[in-house]
Amino acid sequence: MFRLTVQDVFAIKGRGLVATGRVELGQVSAGDEIRINDARTVRVDAIESFRKTVNEAVTGDNVGLLFSGLGRSDLSPGDVLTIGAAGAASDGVDVRL
Repeated sequence: MFRLTVQDVFAIKGRGLVATGRVELGQVSAGDEIRINDARTVRVDAIESFRKTVNEAVTGDNVGLLFSGLGRSDLSPGDVLTIGAAGAASDGVDVRL
């Protein structure tokens, strides 16, 4: 499982799109397939933390995830990136009193 809410997005010419944020739950590795807003699936090409390339990121890490093949309009701050049953954003809440 993995969840990260995107804080910022920027493009690196010749490399792809980078989404930055803090890993909220679980872990992610370079090469993993993730979902954007519980819809589109993309592969993580690389992970950076404090200007160093790392193989994986875990809960609490501040990271940049690199994706090739995405356009600037495909990813925005506030988007939720997930793997497995980590759960993306919801549009409702069930409450019992």
